[in-house]
Amino acid sequence: MVDTSECIKNFDTIFEDVKFTTNSFVRLKVLAVLFEKPRNMKEMTDATQFSYSAVSSTIHDLENKNWVYRDHNKYFLTNSTKIRIGNILELDNMFSLIDEFFNILHGHIVDMIPVDSILDFKMLQTADMMESSGVDAYRTYQYIQNCLEGAECVRCVMPIFYEPYFEVLSELISDEKDVEIYVPENLLNSFEIKSGIECLNPFDELDSFLLIITDKEMVLGFFMDNGYFDQTRILTSKNEDSLIWAKNLYKNLKINEF
Repeated sequence: MVDTSECIKNFDTIFEDVKFTTNSFVRLKVLAVLFEKPRNMKEMTDATQFSYSAVSSTIHDLENKNWVYRDHNKYFLTNSTKIRIGNILELDNMFSLIDEFFNILHGHIVDMIPVDSILDFKMLQTADMMESSGVDAYRTYQYIQNCLEGAECVRCVMPIFYEPYFEVLSELISDEKDVEIYVPENLLNSFEIKSGIECLNPFDELDSFLLIITDKEMVLGFFMDNGYFDQTRILTSKNEDSLIWAKNLYKNLKINEF
């Protein structure tokens, strides 16, 4: 398997393959199950748990791009596809993560995550997905608030306004903690007025996702396809690899987007 760092070095040559592979969750799952072994349509629908029409449409696209071929009603990855995928992702880790984090990836806006962060997604393998419930609808919000409280250092991309978050951040700033906050450019003035914090930084609202990094842990959240932030699911981790991944994502976005 090709090392991820080599993929990044050859970014220009694999960029189109990365976009094609990662911009459809159905496509990712179909490629994953075909990477394991050749399958017919029924086997693919059973393995991916997607509808027949979704899998059929995806296979048609993959055939047109010569990523797969059919032989005796079974579909196979072409050799060039295996090489492409090997250059894009370390599949063993990536596909297990896709299964584990299905609910926070599928139906969510994730295509703003830079490709090099996607390639290093394996670093989140120890992260936990926290979900709210009907009994405790604000479980994730409370967790984020607890994460911020007592932090010595905070770096955050905050695309939503939730007053308790900004109250805690304001207190941290008053206590001269190391705090850096980015909010959507189109909401900057509103966020400044509502929060009373004058040291907010703007970012492109089209690149919206929630990212919080403290000296102890990281939190990652996404918007759903309908444009609303998913307050019911977040990824959290105190593992050093996850913190490094989050810091690299933040640094990448700060350099290239903010």
